This record gives sequence, C-alpha cells and structure tokens, in this order.
Amino acid sequence: MDAAATTTSTVLAPDRYLDSIRADGARMSELAGGALDAEVVGCPGWTVRDALLHTAEVYSHKVAAMRGGRPRSVDDWQHASDAGDDPVGWYQARLDELLAELEQRGPDASSWTWYEPTQTVGFWYRRMAQESAVHRVDVESGLDMVRPIDHDIAVDGIDELLDWFLVYQGDDPEASAGGTVAVRTGDHIWRVRLAPTVELSREPGAADAVVSGEPSELLLWLWGRRPDRAVTVEGDPSALTALRSRLHDVTQ
Repeated sequence: MDAAATTTSTVLAPDRYLDSIRADGARMSELAGGALDAEVVGCPGWTVRDALLHTAEVYSHKVAAMRGGRPRSVDDWQHASDAGDDPVGWYQARLDELLAELEQRGPDASSWTWYEPTQTVGFWYRRMAQESAVHRVDVESGLDMVRPIDHDIAVDGIDELLDWFLVYQGDDPEASAGGTVAVRTGDHIWRVRLAPTVELSREPGAADAVVSGEPSELLLWLWGRRPDRAVTVEGDPSALTALRSRLHDVTQ
C-alpha cells in the first residue's frame, strides 16, 4: 500500500498559538458552568468538571515549569482547586495566569520542558494550544455542541502527537514489530514504523495500513476521542491496533 502525499512544516507562528489558547479557553469557560456533571464523550468516567479541572492543573504546572524549572512535587505548583472553589472561576484564573506567563516571557525564553531537544517557552506555546484544543472538545462533547478544531491547529496537533509523544516517548524494548502506518490528511502525511524503537517519516512511501480523514477528526481519533468510523482506515488491522495501543501508552 503506497501512501502518496507531500508534507510541509506544520509549526505555526507563536501568536497563532496564543490566539488558539485564548479562544478555546474562553469557550471552555463559557460552556462548562452549565454542564459540570455531564459526561465527556470519548473519555469514559470523565465529566466536564474533570476535564476543566485537569486542564487548569496542567496550565498551573506549566507556569511553574517556566518560573522555576521542572516541578518535582505537587508542592511546586498550584496543582488542585480547593473543595469550595468555583471550578469555572478557578479554571479561568489558571488560564489567565498561563497566558500572562507566555506573553511576558515570549517563545524564545528558556524553560524546562519534558522534551529535551526543545527547552524554550515556545514549546509550551505549542503544547498548551494543543492541550486546550482537545480538552475544549471534551467540554463541548458534554453538551453535544462540538465544533471542529481549526484546520491549521489540528494538522499541527497530529504532527506534535506523532513526534513529541509517540516517537519521543513510545519506544518499547519488549514490543514486536507492528508494521508501518501512514497517517494522512490533505497534502500532509506521516509514516510511523512501529518497532521497539518508533520511527517517523514525513515522506510518502509504502505502508501496511493508512488512516486518513479531516484534520480535526483525525487528530481526535489519534487522541482516542473518536471511533474508527470517524476516519477512513485501510490495510492491516493489526498495524492500526498497534498504533492505537502505542498512542494510548504515551498519552495517559
């Protein structure tokens, strides 16, 4: 099976990431208050409240990372709201704090990140935009009001997930070879070779299986938020199962 497409860089301008965080953050605040106990579709056992507080805790952790290096214990950041806090208010405060920190420091400032090759605040611009996009959909799903993730953010999110998560963290010395899966949307393609060491190519070529679709649905499928019917899957089912399994391991 040949996966023929052309991939160009997906990375966006820093201001685009900030705009995306602002928009998705505002949407979460707007919707969450009326549906805190609603179930998040695609995340069994999670409510809108859980999604909101999780995202706020992530924001708080990243602010601590930018201010003082790697947070090593829960005492290093404001990691959870008090029982009496208004969840939406607490979330909004953490969002405002994150945006202020990113804007004040700028993308070129140094910062601890968990991705050794990139130790700058710019890493968190991209990562927090992607975090916000997926969890915004989580909140919307509780009200059946889901909007697609913007095309450019979704395409970049696919690249980030496959590179920074799967390739960087997905090696498994005990894993058997799972074949090569091509992930494709528009003129972008990523070929993932699933072996004990995961390899990523952004060039067309042979693949044992292909998963393709619109950028938003494809990104959400990769994050485990969408069933197979939301995308188009072709080729070896075992290769696709191996991809989902590896992704699950690195995104929990």
